[in-house]
Amino acid sequence: MASAAEQLAANINLSSFAKADDLRKRIWFTLGALIVYRLGTYIPLPGIDPSSLAALVEQNQTGILSMFNAFAGGAVARMAIFALNIMPYITASIIMQLMSSVSPQLEALKKEGEQGRKKINQYTRYGTVLLASVQGFAIAVGLQNAEGVVMDPGWFFLTTTVITLVGGTLFLMWLGEQITARGVGNGISLIIFAGIVAELPSALASTFELGRTGALPTLVIIALLVMSVAVIAFVVFIERAQRRLLIQYPKRQVNARQMTGGDSSHLPLKLNSAGVIPPIFASSILLLPITIANFSGEGGPEWLTTITAMLGRGQPLYLAFYAAGVIFFAFFYTALVFNPEDTADNLRKQGGFVPGIRPGKKTAEYIDYVLTRLTVVGAGYLTAVCLLPEILISSYAVPFYFGGTSLLIVVSVTMDTVGQIQSHLIAHQYEGLIKKSKLRGSRR
Repeated sequence: MASAAEQLAANINLSSFAKADDLRKRIWFTLGALIVYRLGTYIPLPGIDPSSLAALVEQNQTGILSMFNAFAGGAVARMAIFALNIMPYITASIIMQLMSSVSPQLEALKKEGEQGRKKINQYTRYGTVLLASVQGFAIAVGLQNAEGVVMDPGWFFLTTTVITLVGGTLFLMWLGEQITARGVGNGISLIIFAGIVAELPSALASTFELGRTGALPTLVIIALLVMSVAVIAFVVFIERAQRRLLIQYPKRQVNARQMTGGDSSHLPLKLNSAGVIPPIFASSILLLPITIANFSGEGGPEWLTTITAMLGRGQPLYLAFYAAGVIFFAFFYTALVFNPEDTADNLRKQGGFVPGIRPGKKTAEYIDYVLTRLTVVGAGYLTAVCLLPEILISSYAVPFYFGGTSLLIVVSVTMDTVGQIQSHLIAHQYEGLIKKSKLRGSRR
């Protein structure tokens, strides 16, 4: 027997969507905000020669910065005011989450509720400004060191570029918060999603152009399309995969004639509990050597240039560090967001238990054992999805646009947004049922 929520979800159709005025307003607000973001990716930084910049981008289009450009929706190639995109905020958020697990002060703030969350968000914003300033200055120095790109080099260009890039990141951070509060879906994720998807038509057009000129065989293009669909289906399947632990609740005597409880429920453990955080953070760390190299320019130390070259996209060392980073952060972030001891303690307080497992410490050990096995599979899945496109791009020169991180973000954000739209529609239908029941009651 399906639950009431499942029955309502099954009855969702276009007519119920048309009646949900609040949901329509939220969707229009989200689309308007994303249009504003896309317009900003076409506003260039002042003082840059477009032709010299295009030549510089052409020389470095196969490097690791192409991945950063995909996240920014092409803003890096155009060197727009949103070139840094929202990545400094994401990096600062991840750093704060990691610090919360090792710092007693931050851990205490997390337990303070709403006030603690506001303080942590404030620290995250400060970190965003710091990271955006460092990355913005690195970009400004790199542009100034490139011959002919900057029309009037000097401290004025460096200052205005840093201020513009930091301001662009802070505006996107504010825009993402507005989308989350007044729109549909997670605003920060949708901004990255919009940037990735916006470049998809041009990537498909360039791939078909290679097929038209004969540079890429037709069978290879068909194989790429089939593989893309298969990988997306695989990602959707894994992201929805769960291991459900059976939880039993004992019966309780309410009075002489009535007993309650005796129900059972499930504790869902996702196969990929870490989501897209591991590949994003691994990518951010691999971008660090290039950021440092831009400070020194062409006259930098030889060892730094060698390390930067070895960490180039598609290089064996890059692939090894990328895989190691994804696996490490898959385990680390899973341990951060899911605490088996807290879960077991909450179950014990509610009277729930796993059949055959003693409540308390034994339950925590059992949950940790199951979660570790799931994370092994999840980390392997993330590594395979992230490395496959990199190998195709570097070894076989296949124009596979969707990198592993990009693909995970697109699929995850799409599933999350569709789920939130469904939740709004179900809530609207519940409100309609409550109003109808009140009207019937008043007529009686």
